[in-house]
Amino acid sequence: MIVWLNGTHGAGKTTTSALVQRLIPDSRVFDAEKVGETLMDIRPGLPWTGNFQHWPPWRPLVVETARRVLDYTGGTLVMPMTVLVEEYWREISTGLAEHTVPVRHFVLHADQDTLRERIEEDAVLGPSSFRLEYLEPYAEAARTWLHREAEVVDTTRLTPAQVAQRIAEAVRS
Repeated sequence: MIVWLNGTHGAGKTTTSALVQRLIPDSRVFDAEKVGETLMDIRPGLPWTGNFQHWPPWRPLVVETARRVLDYTGGTLVMPMTVLVEEYWREISTGLAEHTVPVRHFVLHADQDTLRERIEEDAVLGPSSFRLEYLEPYAEAARTWLHREAEVVDTTRLTPAQVAQRIAEAVRS
């Protein structure tokens, strides 16, 4: 099974994924961003699109990597990865379904002010204009499709441990 943690920057995906992994036996964290980083390392570089998710190879490589890891290890993959383009989510989720990989899709949500504050006050990454640029695309995806496609967990007033507990309980039920 895959437990996909979606949501924009500042929602708590990375922190929560590590905590969820500890709560679900036989689970591992697989950050699909690493697939994008691998594509970014190709020299000479692939045509620039502004985001590795726009490269056609990224999505099937995420599917193939996840399914092969699960074939090898079994268990659960916890995948913290923002996907805000509905077509891309369909491609990934359909690809996983074709390999009979069940997916529990969660969106970690927080209001725009909370997200902005978390990004601007991030002690590890520091303030990031790149991360702030995704606030409006997230809000649009949430309004138009994303919140219908996933189990929404509002992280605004919850600690990461509380969010992880809710997700782990939902997965177990």
